[in-house]
Amino acid sequence: MSKTRNLAQAALGLVLLTAGAGHLTTQREEFQAQVPSWVPLDPDFVVLASGLVELGLGAALLSTWKQPTRGRLGKLAAAFFIGVFPGNIAQYTERKDGFGLDTDRKRALRLLGQPALVAWALAATRES
Repeated sequence: MSKTRNLAQAALGLVLLTAGAGHLTTQREEFQAQVPSWVPLDPDFVVLASGLVELGLGAALLSTWKQPTRGRLGKLAAAFFIGVFPGNIAQYTERKDGFGLDTDRKRALRLLGQPALVAWALAATRES
């Protein structure tokens, strides 16, 4: 295992723990802006549920270092990032403000971050 890959995995775990905590506390309303209007669930429920998933993924990333479980975890985190991507798209198409994304340009630029998260999760947890 490379030290860089270990550091990248730990950093992603911390990012997910931070985001998950935000879902459950101070950033709850901001995250609700990313719940698509077409989702047939209460936006607050979606935010709370996704926050719990982020906390679980973050904790797992900080405690899982052996293959093949590590690689599977990276794929699961990547799948989660893909799964929530419609929320980012909805924030753009529905022109919802949140996290300072108050223009179409800012919301469009945010869309570029999601593929980066997918790549991060896969690269940080892949086998050497």
